[in-house]
Amino acid sequence: MAWTEETGGGFSLVEHPIPPRSLCAPVHRHSKEDEYSFVLEGRMGALLGDDTVFATAGDFVFKPRDQWHTFWNAGGEPCRILEIICPGGFEHYFDELAAITSRPDFSPEMIAPVAEKYGIEFDFEPIPALCAEHGLHFGLG
Repeated sequence: MAWTEETGGGFSLVEHPIPPRSLCAPVHRHSKEDEYSFVLEGRMGALLGDDTVFATAGDFVFKPRDQWHTFWNAGGEPCRILEIICPGGFEHYFDELAAITSRPDFSPEMIAPVAEKYGIEFDFEPIPALCAEHGLHFGLG
């Protein structure tokens, strides 16, 4: 919705529509930016370090850089959030990720160089437990 090139690099704004009961990403942390999630509709769950929080329309969730986190649609209806990313630039990661995962020869190992470029680390180990605990599904590609 707002690219870093449009904001002088200060921030970017991304809308995330999240299907029901979907985990959006593995547990991860950013080394370069903070994220602020504003819930437009539905119910978002988020793991922030060791804490689990839930937010509904009108709520705001802060995900600071260097904190392990992930987020998901915690309900049976669509969820939409606005993600403010400060400073901007990380929004380009989503375009690069989409290009990789749509390739016919896609494999999850292809994500590592892009993640490294954007200063993001992943922890895939908690995915099964998060999905089981919150009734979620997760998939790449």
